[in-house]
Amino acid sequence: MESELFGHAKGSFTGAASAKAGLFEEAEGGTLFLDEIGELPLGPQVKLLRVLQEHVVRPVGSVEDLKVDVRLVAATVRDLPTEVREGRFREDLFYRLNVITVGLPPLRDRREDIVPMVEHFLRRTNIKLGTAIEGVSAEALKLLLDYRWPGNVRELENTIERAMVLCDGKRIELDGLPERIRESRDRIRLSLQSGELSIKKTTRIIEEELIRKALRETRGNRTNASKILEISHRALLYKIKEYQIDDL
Repeated sequence: MESELFGHAKGSFTGAASAKAGLFEEAEGGTLFLDEIGELPLGPQVKLLRVLQEHVVRPVGSVEDLKVDVRLVAATVRDLPTEVREGRFREDLFYRLNVITVGLPPLRDRREDIVPMVEHFLRRTNIKLGTAIEGVSAEALKLLLDYRWPGNVRELENTIERAMVLCDGKRIELDGLPERIRESRDRIRLSLQSGELSIKKTTRIIEEELIRKALRETRGNRTNASKILEISHRALLYKIKEYQIDDL
């Protein structure tokens, strides 16, 4: 990581047959974009902080500093204030990075973007695969609009490409969508088509499915899941026990 960011001197480690400029040096006078900054280990965080404070980098194995003039843009899907509180991200680095914040809402909160994104991925994937898929059926599109997209835009892109690979006709149909997207609709539909008229029983099915989706979306984080579900943490724990949800 340090070699990629700051470069290294010749012979500084096994395989370093020649000197190599790091990304900061390569971006001199321009902009460096660091994606997933929240995944950076604590060691490199210290050295990144020094670069931001002193505007110098020291290549691995070198004893000389290099002046750099770089605009830094960083992105992350993690909640950095929480990462700071839990000791996984340095507070001083967070405030150095957090000069101007541009928040991008998750895809579930901007569903108006889903249709144009689907059209974009269709055009791009048709070129990539040499296919001629014309669009998505109305029923399949409704499922795409209803799904919560825990993986955001990358998950949507992957879903469209997968569906296009499996598509036999000119349009993506329901059976081309992944099971995780179809499953909630199928469970609720089976319940309604079974002749079950009990609101209580049907509500339990829907409630359990929503809890499972929230836990999958938060990777099992029950505190965050309770916020998404808009119920108390204690109520969520009770319902997890009640529905015997232990297979996430």
